[in-house]
Amino acid sequence: MPTLKNKSAPAQQKARVRRIIDRLEKAHPDARLDLDFANPLELLIALILAAQARDDLVRQITPDLFNKYRTPEDYAKAPLAELEQQIGKINFYRNKAKAIHNCCAALLARFGGKVPNNLEDLISLPGVGRKTANIVLGNGFGRQTIGVDTHVMRLSQRLGFTDKIDPDKVEADLMAFVPDTQRVRFCHLVQYHGRRICVAKKPKCPECTIRGLCPYPAKTKT
Repeated sequence: MPTLKNKSAPAQQKARVRRIIDRLEKAHPDARLDLDFANPLELLIALILAAQARDDLVRQITPDLFNKYRTPEDYAKAPLAELEQQIGKINFYRNKAKAIHNCCAALLARFGGKVPNNLEDLISLPGVGRKTANIVLGNGFGRQTIGVDTHVMRLSQRLGFTDKIDPDKVEADLMAFVPDTQRVRFCHLVQYHGRRICVAKKPKCPECTIRGLCPYPAKTKT
């Protein structure tokens, strides 16, 4: 991880972020949140399922799940054994079935069956942390938030935007540099770049479109 002791001035960092976003847009124009959903409830459920699971596996499960359960009441009234069977291909499916059940029961009891559109209420729901809440706000309600997943954290560290390992502190560092109109897009681009090029064990630095803007000291040589 590059040190931040000689970190560039904020104005220079902001300019570098903009250049990075521009280059990643050309490299990954198809970048998006890799989950299928039609409304904030479906997004919330998909994110609970996606914890420590592959997005492609979540996408296999959600069509039938969303067709069968359409409202928080549907999930809350469903027997846990039924929910477990419906999502049985996902790891930790028993815990996730319980989390979905409890979350939807809380939506009914406290929010009239609506997914709340603010951070404080979202993180008060069972099974919902700050990352999930930010992704719901950004992708379900159009807010400019930053959800710090493994890719966002790893690339932000390699790019020298943060030296933190706590996701909340990484988010705070990024909020200072990422343009307030491009925060959700930044996350999508970084996630795709992290999957395709800046992978964890051996990043494909010779193929990287932003290698000249990256101070990562352990770059892979040509």
